[in-house]
Amino acid sequence: MNSTAGRGSVDDQDIVQFERLGAEWWDEAGSMGALHKLNPTRIRYIRDRVAAHFGPTVGGDTDRGTLPLAGMSILDIGCGGGLLSEPLTRLGARVTGVDPAPGNIAIARRHAEATGLRIDYRDVTVEDVAATSERFDVVIASEVVEHVLDQPAFMATACSLVKPRGLLLVSTLNRTAKCFLLAIVGAEYVLGWLPRGTHKWDRFVRPSELARWTGAVGFRPLDQSGMIFDPLKNDWRLGRDTDVNYWFAAARKEPVSGRSG
Repeated sequence: MNSTAGRGSVDDQDIVQFERLGAEWWDEAGSMGALHKLNPTRIRYIRDRVAAHFGPTVGGDTDRGTLPLAGMSILDIGCGGGLLSEPLTRLGARVTGVDPAPGNIAIARRHAEATGLRIDYRDVTVEDVAATSERFDVVIASEVVEHVLDQPAFMATACSLVKPRGLLLVSTLNRTAKCFLLAIVGAEYVLGWLPRGTHKWDRFVRPSELARWTGAVGFRPLDQSGMIFDPLKNDWRLGRDTDVNYWFAAARKEPVSGRSG
């Protein structure tokens, strides 16, 4: 399905850059290798926040130990080649992956078909999804908000897609001097983990900004957790340091019921 609505918050220059990645989306030794390395930490955070928010069981009598996301409808905004959508599906979720880059969606579809996974991939914008009646238990924007043009509007649109009592999960980069040194100078120019120009520091987002933007549309913050690279173990872990990579979780506020008369 091709997008016919306005491009909204989409930065077409960034879309062109990510479409050039092509088959490298699934090459762990290629330009997306850093994201592959980060992925287990992303999945662990999503799984744990879903459990904390929705309780010990999901989807009736489903065994959460086997399929911890069973019964959950999840929207993966900016899904790219499907690096997040596929493992979430394997954990039992019904995943809709959206990306405004048709090339990314084509790659995601081919890879899912080759691995026998059923994922609803669409080459549309988040604004296109918001124009429908669809809403989701969990809406995820992982490594996305730092690439959009109108960040407050993008976050408001993402929030509008969360069901009542649903969950919003955002991972992004903090606008700090430490993040500039590590995520841009270090990761892009010194270590070469990412192609140069992948990130623009002025688009990095502080947790307080996410809290303000989501709070303005009726959400309450639940958690902030850092994703921290451990050079000794060459791996990522969750922790309290949100100066560079971090997760932000929020839930739609319950309506206040008043007494009439």
